[in-house]
Amino acid sequence: MKTARVAYAGGIHYATEENGCVRLTDGRVLGEDAIVWLPPVQPGTIFALGLNYADHARELAFKAPDEPLVFLKGPQSVCGHRGQTRRPRGVTYMHYECELAVVIGKTARGVTKSEAYDYVAGYTVANDYAIRDYLENYYRPNFRVKSRDFATPLGPWLVDAADVADPMNLRLRTLVNGRVTQEGNTRDMIFDIPALIAYLSEFMTLSPGDIILTGTPEGLANVMVGDEVIAEIDGIGSLKNTIIGEPEDPTHVG
Repeated sequence: MKTARVAYAGGIHYATEENGCVRLTDGRVLGEDAIVWLPPVQPGTIFALGLNYADHARELAFKAPDEPLVFLKGPQSVCGHRGQTRRPRGVTYMHYECELAVVIGKTARGVTKSEAYDYVAGYTVANDYAIRDYLENYYRPNFRVKSRDFATPLGPWLVDAADVADPMNLRLRTLVNGRVTQEGNTRDMIFDIPALIAYLSEFMTLSPGDIILTGTPEGLANVMVGDEVIAEIDGIGSLKNTIIGEPEDPTHVG
């Protein structure tokens, strides 16, 4: 089952997919253009993985890490399907990162690898933009890179874990203005989903709604104002996003 959170007619609704449309819980069926897509879950703690694909580590000329390289993101960093992400003025390199997002479904502490999937509610698509100009180094992603407002589109759907037969064998791709620029497969993760859940829950409690962004494969490219970026994962969804510029007034947040 696929579920979404959407805004329509002044309210926030949960919805399911129906023949290319969305069905609200009150029975109304609407076209995808008639709603505002929200992140499919209200995020708790957002964990993000750096260098979790060996090909991506090589692409950046770094050795693959010996243990998960994890950092946190604020809840304000996410936006929904068909949302807009700002490219800061004056930066030279901003790129997408298509990632499988794992949503925790129940409280997890001291979870073993063998039982880790029991704690997964479902999966969605994330696009975790990075601005390389602001990166201190690849092992210490700073807040200006990874916790920017609306710089991590998420969605459109949350797909139930039971409906994903093998989350460690899903094809990922990114398209910029219709051209494929990134391709990979979740089987190439250095640390797979059970390993990540076991690692994190060993020293902290994971809660329902927490999200693990599992990293991105090689194939990064600079994106500019006006670009349409689509991050896709087979069986999970196609997440569309547009790059816009910053307003002249730096206090403007709309």
